[in-house]
Amino acid sequence: MKPLAQYDIDIQGLKFKEHFYEFESQSAFFEALEQDLIQTGQFKTTLRLEKSSTMLVLDFQIRGQIELVCDRSLEEFEEPVDLTERLIMKFGDHDEELSDEILLIRHETVRINVAQTIFDYIALSLPMKRLHPRFRNEEGNDEDGTLVFSSETNFENEQVPDVEPKTMADPRWEALQKLKK
Repeated sequence: MKPLAQYDIDIQGLKFKEHFYEFESQSAFFEALEQDLIQTGQFKTTLRLEKSSTMLVLDFQIRGQIELVCDRSLEEFEEPVDLTERLIMKFGDHDEELSDEILLIRHETVRINVAQTIFDYIALSLPMKRLHPRFRNEEGNDEDGTLVFSSETNFENEQVPDVEPKTMADPRWEALQKLKK
């Protein structure tokens, strides 16, 4: 049996109403997806699927712990995952991703597998800079809201010198004007 077969949902026989599913996942989930981003972790996914004649609305609630490696110390640590996401699958004549939240699927689709979707939500919720919790409150850390760059300039107290337009001209233009004469 495929390790991700438990994430299959037969949608063809479902009635037009709400359906609920629960998935408990361990490290085998990440191994089966054959990716290098996350190796181990455990989490529980609660899925509310609402089927209508034109679409499926899937509401995911994912809670658990993911083991990550600190970018600074290379120590392993557990990162909590607690997120809620929505995916809308509209029925159409072909398969297409219309946006991050809306997919178009064929009317003839018999089964959907939500494993890759669950993984994508978890991967996108993880911090870009993976720091062990003991490093997160240190000074000099970018995540404390310190402004590194701003394009706004405060001109309130600055004196703008009175300069004649002639001196502000680009010297290259002046050279071209001389050639013209």
